[in-house]
Amino acid sequence: MQRSKIAGIGHYVPKNVYTNKDLSRFMDTNDEWIQERTGIKERRFADRLEETTTTMGVEAAKIAIDRAGITAQDIDFIIFATLSPDYYFPGCGVLLQREMKMKEIGALDIRNQCSGFVYALSVADQFVKTGMYKNILVVGSEKHSFAMDFETRSRNVSVIFGDGAGAVVLQPAQKDHQGILSTHLHSDGAEAEILAMFYPGAHANKWLKDKPAYPDQELGGLFLTTEQLESGAALPYMDGPAVFKKAVVKFPEVIREALAANSLSEKDIDLLVPHQANLRISQYVQQLLGLSDEQVFNNIQKYGNTTAASVPIALCEAWEAGKIKDGDLVCLAAFGSGFTWASALIRW
Repeated sequence: MQRSKIAGIGHYVPKNVYTNKDLSRFMDTNDEWIQERTGIKERRFADRLEETTTTMGVEAAKIAIDRAGITAQDIDFIIFATLSPDYYFPGCGVLLQREMKMKEIGALDIRNQCSGFVYALSVADQFVKTGMYKNILVVGSEKHSFAMDFETRSRNVSVIFGDGAGAVVLQPAQKDHQGILSTHLHSDGAEAEILAMFYPGAHANKWLKDKPAYPDQELGGLFLTTEQLESGAALPYMDGPAVFKKAVVKFPEVIREALAANSLSEKDIDLLVPHQANLRISQYVQQLLGLSDEQVFNNIQKYGNTTAASVPIALCEAWEAGKIKDGDLVCLAAFGSGFTWASALIRW
């Protein structure tokens, strides 16, 4: 069966830089507090009126397509991963197809949040392996800033996230030793509500009806009252410590699963590119796996958590910096809301 390879890679981040000090103008926080808990120093926010999740994805896609040595007309399938789409529906895949004036090809949107890009890469890998498609564009893009609450009540969430996009073009590998060796996908919804955004959603009231400002309305969760808006009902909710505890278990598990499936070990990894959720999580996993600083790439300090975009942005930056060379063993891993988690092992 034909292996797939990353033939081109690109990323885009907005020009607007917001430091921790900048955020302290809007909420009760400071640089020391944020860095101690997350490792983040700054993040990028998209232009509120000019840039969208789709347009940022387009910019990253243009670079990936050019580096793959093809044109937008050569793309025969699109997979777009995001939790912050331009519209509730339709998805960003068709909007990117329209923006880039591509043929009438298939477009698939993936809503797996932080692990969305690795899931998307796995799906694309299967399509290439079976010979169904030859040039698949995989995009991870997020515009978090338009929906975040920059008040003290939401600081545990709002200081973490940033905007940006990354993209790759997947093609059949030309060399037997090259390409995606395996991908590994998991989920467990038992504790889904500890990292969630309940509105808009038909099920929101079921989970929130017993809490203040969340009355058991006769109509569904899409109808927000003034009290709910003022109380933050439409904002993301995260139990940070609970997420951290789960992540530091599942991250190393899924990395070791990928290595074991290919009869390899931690010492064989040339570069681990983890989802940029929290620098403390990455450092803990690095220590647990016995990896050196040179074996792990982090850029959350500059961009914050860009969710589905974080892995391709980091992968692209690592490649551009010369940290990934032909023949290197690269491991991608992600964990996020759902919970879902995933890994991909690649021979570059």
